Amino acid sequence: MTTEEKALETSARDGFWLRIIYIVSALVCGAVAFLILGPRPTGGGSLDVSALPLVNASLNGTTTVLLLTGYALIRQRKLIQHRNVMLCAFATSATFLVTYVIYHWFKSGPKAYTGAYRGLYLAILGSHIILAVVILPLALVTLYRGWVNQRPQHRKLAKITLPLWLYVSVTGVVIYAMLYS
Repeated sequence: MTTEEKALETSARDGFWLRIIYIVSALVCGAVAFLILGPRPTGGGSLDVSALPLVNASLNGTTTVLLLTGYALIRQRKLIQHRNVMLCAFATSATFLVTYVIYHWFKSGPKAYTGAYRGLYLAILGSHIILAVVILPLALVTLYRGWVNQRPQHRKLAKITLPLWLYVSVTGVVIYAMLYS
């Protein structure tokens, strides 16, 4: 196989997986938006989800620690450990998403903020929501680029993904603290 043929094959594979990533991201974001903004389920039984906000904040905090650990590992050129920790960070974020969806499916709606810093809360919440939508495909593409060993593209994208992902995970904990403290 020539270099040109390999490049075409890689491009076709990338195109396929990038389309899958964007479709999955759009479906997940649509589902979450529906669960938060759409009608509530009726008569489907109930599940006590009152502990899930704390679980979600803990998952966000764990993600933050894993992201920082992954960054430290890559700076030390520990590629295998970096990959494993970043996959764990993605797993904790995915687990957060599942528990978040469960919470909003069984809860009547988001908890209202009753504190004294409403403007600050809304600014943090708004930026958190917007960047959470952005981070899903961004993290998936970054992970994909690393997984298939496209290091230059992975590095370039990771410089954007890491600070945004950190912001989303940290503000998730801050939002919890503002709502439940």
